[in-house]
Amino acid sequence: MATETLPPATETVPRKRSKIKTIVFGVLGCLVLFAGVVLAAASTKPAIFRVERSIVVNAPPEKITPHLTDLRKWTSWSPWEKVDPDMKREYSGAESGVGAKYAWDGDDNIGAGKLEVAEVAPEKVRFQLDFLRPMECSNSVEFLMAPEGDGTKLTWVMAGENTFMGKVAQVFIDVEEMCGSQFNEGLRNLKGLAEATP
Repeated sequence: MATETLPPATETVPRKRSKIKTIVFGVLGCLVLFAGVVLAAASTKPAIFRVERSIVVNAPPEKITPHLTDLRKWTSWSPWEKVDPDMKREYSGAESGVGAKYAWDGDDNIGAGKLEVAEVAPEKVRFQLDFLRPMECSNSVEFLMAPEGDGTKLTWVMAGENTFMGKVAQVFIDVEEMCGSQFNEGLRNLKGLAEATP
């Protein structure tokens, strides 16, 4: 009697990933890689940042200082005033000098924050600057004044701690260049005002 030969058992074919799964895993892989690159780049940023710009003003410090210590006068020279002319402004504390306070709340370009005069000396005016939006951070701002020929070398300095989010932001934004160009504009405005002050 002949033995009937049975066909070999069909092997289980491994399930192929669907195209959607492949795309999803590919996108996730790219995102993880991108995040890793950003975090690695952020970790190289310094713990402290400092932006500084200077201009020579053909006027003595006493013609410059009132434009700094009276925060209501900032509307005539601050480079941020034209970014959002409709921003809300609130003044409190002293009229001028130490203790004078200014708070603003504007659109997404200008954010929200507060500024306070912390120190006034013949050679400098120092402020405490606190940003509330789009990102919370605190910085020190100084305007330094030194003799330069017949005029005054006016230097605008902003320095502060680089938070983790600040370091991440600096991967995409050149804070030195962005703030530096705004400082230059503000200094030119201050120069014009101080030199025109009788």
